[in-house]
Amino acid sequence: MKKIIPVLLSAVMLFTAMPVKANAEPVTINVYNWGQYISDGTDGYIDVNKAFTEATGIEVNYMTFDSNETMYTKLKTGGSTYDVIIPSDYMAARLIAEDMLEELDYSNIPNYAYVDEAYKNTTYDPDNKYTVPYTWGTVGVIYNKKYVDEADIGSWDLLWNSKYSGKILMFDNPRDAFAISELLLGLSINTEDEAELRSAAYKLIEQKPLVQSYVMDQIFDKMEREEAWIAPYYAGDYLLMVQENPDLGFYFPEEGFNLFIDAMCIPKGCQNKEAAEAYINFLCSAEISGQNLDYLGYSTPVSDAKQYMNPDTAASEIAYPTSETLENGSAFCYLQTETSQLMDSLWLEVKTQGSVDSYAIICMSAVAALLASYFVIHNIRKKKRLANRCKKWKQ
Repeated sequence: MKKIIPVLLSAVMLFTAMPVKANAEPVTINVYNWGQYISDGTDGYIDVNKAFTEATGIEVNYMTFDSNETMYTKLKTGGSTYDVIIPSDYMAARLIAEDMLEELDYSNIPNYAYVDEAYKNTTYDPDNKYTVPYTWGTVGVIYNKKYVDEADIGSWDLLWNSKYSGKILMFDNPRDAFAISELLLGLSINTEDEAELRSAAYKLIEQKPLVQSYVMDQIFDKMEREEAWIAPYYAGDYLLMVQENPDLGFYFPEEGFNLFIDAMCIPKGCQNKEAAEAYINFLCSAEISGQNLDYLGYSTPVSDAKQYMNPDTAASEIAYPTSETLENGSAFCYLQTETSQLMDSLWLEVKTQGSVDSYAIICMSAVAALLASYFVIHNIRKKKRLANRCKKWKQ
């Protein structure tokens, strides 16, 4: 059982974070975050938003999205205003490049001092002007140990294993899906080469007849209820799922995996910037970060937060992999607009391809294999060039 720290105690400890003025008009902030990505009071854990309101008097209107691309489209098309959003690293870089974020006033975020130096001055926000890390984590393969042969695990190729046709789930967003295909083909997850992207798309089309469905938050029900047996997803969410179904297992694929930071930002057009900064400050508190991520299973960028976690959570090598394991991880870089558009177009082709006949699969597989062989031969030179453009965030 995880340690339960009373919500009221947290509220009292952090009440001074932003005193409420007497007779002040009530303030509400709109927070836009990933689904199932904050401790909400379930099973006796802290209700973070409720604790924030008790500490500051600021109400929280909490909304969720299921992918970075969904969040970006909602911001870009307008019609809704948000005060705090929590995109992933590469999407934060895109929002910064398109002048869609407000610069932060760190005098309103004193708890930023608790954030580890490893998660500051990142590639996507080198001057720490726009983002504060919320969590960090990894992507791997979740599988059901009752149905999946242990001899088949270890690689991303489990997702292409016809033995499990109809029981395989796949990411329902292009960046994560293409990354898996690229890693399996020996390519960089940040490639902008059109031929390489098309090769990755062909590999995804080859997989499609085996896929039960493309999912994001739907993965929880499908894996917990054993409707599906295999899925790529975020390590933190696996730690939630395994509590509901102990037969689930997890591994980091040998070809490599995505290593990411999700960051708190304030979008242009926000209505309550100071209150938004108070919310970010609250989530940076060691006490709140520890209690929040003890529930979530994701990794905290605040080392002091581990003292407020269950020791088993803090010691988990899935939430906190060894440095040797992390060496095999790569961060997403911001891709040029033209590359993102091409990937979106290719992803649409993958999703709308329908049944593909055997001859087409053989042809596409042959092309993919030839391209992969060529790219592996020249990979060392390409990696050196890409490394100069986009270094991983500091570990």
